[in-house]
Amino acid sequence: MQKIHQFTAVIEREDNMYVALCPELDIASQGDTVEEARGNLKEAIELFFETASREEIRERLHDEVFVTRLEVVVG
Repeated sequence: MQKIHQFTAVIEREDNMYVALCPELDIASQGDTVEEARGNLKEAIELFFETASREEIRERLHDEVFVTRLEVVVG
């Protein structure tokens, strides 16, 4: 039976493309649009779980990831 898990996707523009990162697994992908980068990241994560050993999953999986904004004085 398959389970559905939720992961974080951080997507940022780099030059003329978008890079997507899943910090829980340290897996990244890219695409020409935000939607394409997100879809490619989802596919990369699914492929990781299909091919990785239980030990590799346990070593790479970070259960606690916090995403927040910071205010920093610049200048």
